[in-house]
Amino acid sequence: MIKLDFEKCGGLIPAIAQDWKTGDVLMLAYINEESWQETLKSGFATYWSRSRSKLWKKGEESGNRQVIKEILVDCDEDTVIFKVDQIGGAACHEGYRSCFFRKLEKDGSVHVIGERIFDPAKVYHKK
Repeated sequence: MIKLDFEKCGGLIPAIAQDWKTGDVLMLAYINEESWQETLKSGFATYWSRSRSKLWKKGEESGNRQVIKEILVDCDEDTVIFKVDQIGGAACHEGYRSCFFRKLEKDGSVHVIGERIFDPAKVYHKK
């Protein structure tokens, strides 16, 4: 089994989620050793939430889970790509298919290029 280099970056490495059919980049998050093991065990993308300092099973609140179809590891063994089947259609917590739903134009303006799939206020119930 491959041993990822979590030490190089202080225990966290980037994990890029990519649609396994279209190749669209859906999001970037971070994993630690524990979330990596949980992803391998469960078959669902599990990340480390830096803001909450805990494991984050993608879709645990929204239902928009990511089923792992394939995992790619870079040459330095410190970045992974999760090729996923995005259940529910949206990877972004703001309700878009991809977290990369804004485009920076040459004039410096920013335009929304994605279509919102769900209203976050109706999905996430803050406690």
